[in-house]
Amino acid sequence: MTPPELSVDAAVERAVALADSDGRSVLGIAGAPGAGKSTLARRVVAAVDAAHGPGTAVQVPMDGFHLTNAALDALGRRDRKGAIDTFDAGGYVALVRRLATADEDVVWAPDFDRRVDEPVAGSIPVPRTARLVVTEGNYLLDADEPWSALPTLFAETWACVVDDRVRVDRLVGRHMRHGRDHEAARSWAVEVDGVNAARVATTVTRASRTVRT
Repeated sequence: MTPPELSVDAAVERAVALADSDGRSVLGIAGAPGAGKSTLARRVVAAVDAAHGPGTAVQVPMDGFHLTNAALDALGRRDRKGAIDTFDAGGYVALVRRLATADEDVVWAPDFDRRVDEPVAGSIPVPRTARLVVTEGNYLLDADEPWSALPTLFAETWACVVDDRVRVDRLVGRHMRHGRDHEAARSWAVEVDGVNAARVATTVTRASRTVRT
């Protein structure tokens, strides 16, 4: 069954309402590479903070749990970076559980620095006072363990959907901005990101809502 679809504006309004509920809510935004997850998450955080005050919402990317390039080299997986087995899934699920519990003064989450293509530990403070945590990534709706525990920790899960041509064009532009030539950028977007996108596509029906980006 296909989840109900929201426009971006309607999704943002829904997130503002989530931040107005009792306690903390964790919103999970899933989607294929290039689907617009991070852009939507930033827009949600900005709207929630505008409505409820600075610091009400915090963005925590799943990409902070990428394995380091050195670890991927050791595993022989550097050429498939972004695949589901190139993340510290257990670490990410444990962090989301801590964020959902909201019983610590501050939780420090990792970020991902695209300039150096590496995760950066302890970069994002999430204070106890944060009412909405927005976390986004490819595999938030995956059925394999430990990913399968995530939907029980989220107040809602949204799946970003977008035309594949637009998504691939976005990825090519992103990869070129970070040093690949056009041929290499397109090859990675289609042959590496494309495999990951196909896996993500099978999980969309598990979302609470889809958001057309």
